[in-house]
Amino acid sequence: MTDIEITDAPEPAPAANADVPADSPVVTVYSVFGMNCGHCAGAVTRELTAIHGVTGVKVDLGAKKVTVGSTRPLSEDEVRAAVDEAGYELG
Repeated sequence: MTDIEITDAPEPAPAANADVPADSPVVTVYSVFGMNCGHCAGAVTRELTAIHGVTGVKVDLGAKKVTVGSTRPLSEDEVRAAVDEAGYELG
């Protein structure tokens, strides 16, 4: 009889930008000031995902950064307008 050792598979490492699809052709990081809670992150995410071409958004409250994946380069004006609409300030 052969000895068989069964072990649990290691957990996969989380993706650096789990909410931004890995196949997003354009990934840009923005500084956003005034966010400090989950509600803030949700508001910014909702406004940014409404921009045509955005494929995903990841908010890092501690770093005051937002990572945006998109199918095209986004203009600073359209990103600023979305962040302003959410009630925050693009850095």
